[in-house]
Amino acid sequence: MTVGIIGLGLIGGSLAKAFRRDPSVTVLGWDRDPSITEFAQIAQAIQGPLTDERLGELDLLLLATYPEAVVEHMERLAPLLQSHTMVIDCAGTKEKVCQAVFPLAQRYGFPFLGGHPMAGTHFSGFKYSRADLFDGAPMVLVPPTFDDIRLLDRAKKLLAPVGFGRVSITTAEKHDQRIAFTSQMAHVISNAYIKSPTAREHDGFSAGSYKDLTRVAWLNPSMWAELFLENKKNLLFELDTLIGNLNQYKNALEAEDFPTLCRLLDEGRKIKEEVDGK
Repeated sequence: MTVGIIGLGLIGGSLAKAFRRDPSVTVLGWDRDPSITEFAQIAQAIQGPLTDERLGELDLLLLATYPEAVVEHMERLAPLLQSHTMVIDCAGTKEKVCQAVFPLAQRYGFPFLGGHPMAGTHFSGFKYSRADLFDGAPMVLVPPTFDDIRLLDRAKKLLAPVGFGRVSITTAEKHDQRIAFTSQMAHVISNAYIKSPTAREHDGFSAGSYKDLTRVAWLNPSMWAELFLENKKNLLFELDTLIGNLNQYKNALEAEDFPTLCRLLDEGRKIKEEVDGK
C-alpha cells in the first residue's frame, strides 16, 4: 500500500510514523515548509516526497491541514487523482471541507471521506509527532452517503495500520456540533481561565485539577482561531450555554444561597455520572 500525506505537523507526522510501523506500507509526504519534508525523510517518517508525478501511485491520500487549506489543495489536486485513490482529510471541522470536496470527488471520480482523528497534544509541529499517538484513539469518518458499506470497509482497512481503537460514522453537521462541545470549548475555557491574575501566583497551590483544566491553554493560536471561526455557530451556542450556567453559580454565590448552590453542583455531578460513568 502507498500512502500520501499532505501536512507533516503533529497529526500528519504522527500518521506517517504510524503507517511506517508496517513494512508493507510506503509513505510519501509533503509540507508547505520544504525543510520539514526533508527532515521527515531523514527521520524515516516518510520514504520520499509526495509530488504530482507520484499521485497515481497512491492508495490513500490524507490531508492533515487546516480546513481552508484542505479545500485549496483539493481544488488543485482533484483533476490529477486516480479513481483508485481514496482521499480522507483530517481537519478539525467538517462542514466547509465536505461541502466543497464531495462535489469534486463526484466530478472527478475518486472516493472522499471527511475524517477527524481524535487525538493530539498541546504541542504542535513535526518534532512532537509520534507513531503511537493514535493507538486506541477514536477516528471519526464523514462519508458522502451512509449506505456504501464497501466504501467504509475499505476506509477502515486502509487506516488499520494507524491503530485507531474505534471508527465512528456521522454527518458533517453533527460532527461540528459535537466537536464544538468536546474540543473547541475546552480550549476556549482553558485559555480564558489561565488569564486570571492569580495564575502567576499559583505555584505551590495547584494539583491535578489545575493541570487538567489548563493543559490545552498551551495551543496553536492561528490554528484554533481558524477552527473556531469555521465552527462559529456551534461554538457560540456552547459559549452562550456555559455563560448562562456560570451566571447561575455566580448568582447563588452572591446571594449566599446554599441550597441552590448545592443543587447546581449536584446537577453537574449527576450529568457527569450519566455521561461518563462513575
